[in-house]
Amino acid sequence: MRLGTLEAGGTKMVLSIGNENNELLEQKSIPTETPEKTIPAMIQWFSERKIEALGIGTFGPADLNPASPTYGYITSTPKPGWQNTPLMPSLRDALQVPAMIDTDVNAAALAEWKLGAAKGLGSCLYVTIGTGIGAGLVVEGNLVHGLVHPEMGHMLLQPGKNDPTPDGFCPFHKGCLEGLAAGPAIEKRWGRKAYELPPDHEAWELEAWYLAQMCMNAICTLSPEKIILGGGVMQQKHLFPLIHRKTLELLNGYVQHEAILEHIDTYITEPGLGTRSGATGALLLAEMAACIKT
Repeated sequence: MRLGTLEAGGTKMVLSIGNENNELLEQKSIPTETPEKTIPAMIQWFSERKIEALGIGTFGPADLNPASPTYGYITSTPKPGWQNTPLMPSLRDALQVPAMIDTDVNAAALAEWKLGAAKGLGSCLYVTIGTGIGAGLVVEGNLVHGLVHPEMGHMLLQPGKNDPTPDGFCPFHKGCLEGLAAGPAIEKRWGRKAYELPPDHEAWELEAWYLAQMCMNAICTLSPEKIILGGGVMQQKHLFPLIHRKTLELLNGYVQHEAILEHIDTYITEPGLGTRSGATGALLLAEMAACIKT
């Protein structure tokens, strides 16, 4: 079975071809320009490969309610030109294949729960820290949606004492996680991209402070069995020990579980599937869409 996958990001669209054995066979990346230019290019690429089903993991917010008339739309995104865009319906109708859509982080969480760092566990939280910050949650094998879908990237945080930009840079909220800790926030605050900053730069203590607050909030409200941190910013591996230390300091011994007290380095961890979490999750969505059709 030839399955199509789409990781729809604010910067680029990653298109893949896979099969029912969870193997990714071919991949192409195109820039995220206007919907009028980007969607037809994706339709052409998938059409040439004669896919049988499509799975989409998208940036959001997105309408994930199958009963909604705008199911599969990107809704109130800050991405210019993409507000209220019928992403999934446009692809599904043009390709004439069954399709399923979820957030990019939910897709990645699903992949990590089924095949990656959280395999064999009942729950996990996947957080991507990159151009934006989002989180996907799996509980007892089910992706959590709720009223719309979780937007943990916009939780409010305590600003760092030495943060020269304590309000952050989110156009919607002052002092939220994404506005304080996403890749663009790091660049705006320090004048350089995250990967250009040396490991001993003061940026990383501040970044770890914000991400540790997020981890503490997640532990106390969601109690996931694993927290997985992915995305471009987390390619700076020296961040993990800082986050581990600061999370333990913030918890202050309140949550008494050996996974946290003795194994924080494997409890808050990097993706088991590396950079393939999103594409693999979209492939799992495509498999689900194909099964619903049959």
